Parts: sequence; C-alpha cells; structure tokens
Amino acid sequence: MANLKITMKRGLAGTKPGQRKTMASLGLRKINHSVVHPDNAATRGQIAKVSHLVSVEEVD
Repeated sequence: MANLKITMKRGLAGTKPGQRKTMASLGLRKINHSVVHPDNAATRGQIAKVSHLVSVEEVD
C-alpha cells in the first residue's frame, strides 16, 4: 500500500476553523512542514478539504 507525503505550502491565516483543525489532525504545523500518511479514503478526504493549502506526492 502506498503512502502520501503531504507538505504544507500556505499558511493558515484567514482560513476557516474546520480547515485549521484538519491541518492539525494531519500533523502539519508550519509552512514547508511535511508528513507521511497512508493512502486511504480518510486521508484523501482530509486532503480534499485543504487541497489549496497543501501539496501531495506519492512515496513508497
């Protein structure tokens, strides 16, 4: 099963509270901070909610 490397590309200033909570649940704190999560439906849903704030790439 593949993993996703999620990198925070934009700050949280001016975002909605739900988007801030989603970023916190992904473990992203600062701009250019990256985390690796499994590629599943839950992770994809979180990425969809904050897609304008992050970049995603597939890793092994």
